[in-house]
Amino acid sequence: MLIDGGPNDRVLTCLGNHMPFYDRTIDVVMLTHPQKDHLQGLISVIERYNVKYFVIGPEGNETEGYNLLVENIKKENIPIRNLYQGDNFSLGDVNFAVLWPERGWVAAHISPTISDLSYLSDSRVLGLQTETDLNNFSYFMHLQYGSFDALFTGDGDIKIQPEIMKTTQLPDVDVLKFPHHGSKTGILPDFLDLVKPEMSVISVGNNSYGHPTKEAIDLLDSRAIEIKRTDLEGDIELVSDGKSWSN
Repeated sequence: MLIDGGPNDRVLTCLGNHMPFYDRTIDVVMLTHPQKDHLQGLISVIERYNVKYFVIGPEGNETEGYNLLVENIKKENIPIRNLYQGDNFSLGDVNFAVLWPERGWVAAHISPTISDLSYLSDSRVLGLQTETDLNNFSYFMHLQYGSFDALFTGDGDIKIQPEIMKTTQLPDVDVLKFPHHGSKTGILPDFLDLVKPEMSVISVGNNSYGHPTKEAIDLLDSRAIEIKRTDLEGDIELVSDGKSWSN
């Protein structure tokens, strides 16, 4: 499974380093939300790999990258799935639970607002317009493999985390993918205290935003949470047998 693809085709090098050269199939690709720094690399992934399922939200935009991604998904006849809070699926012994977005919230923040939730039950809706920050639609997904837990968060930061805490029970996790590249508004202390990670991985490259920020690093340090950063270490590889884990 691949979650997001980054702003360019460097994801292909990452996949090549971590998959056998003869394996050209990815069971599930998930786009947490449709912004260039998360979706652009997936265009190349679709061109090079056989993707069995593509998980994507119904929200979209009019950018060239998003339109090309959708065009390629359709051209390759890849089945798509919109998932919402409460949905679950498994890959072998690994279980995934979607914690956000909630279906009613999505319907209320699409333009125009959708009053009939059955429209979103089709699970194959694409390209709906919204005036809401696309980060707020980010998939929050809980991965569980035996006693190992991880939480993936996209760019869903403090603007949407109160809604998540209100509508679902957050799990204790071993590893947290820090939201929004380590921005100063990346995570609420209350949210962090609920998930209680031992390690937080910050996915970030060279940028003009100052990510990861001092505020984010200080917050993690104040809770003695181990920090891993892709800008300093490159690929961060975690290995688990469902009983223990290491990096």
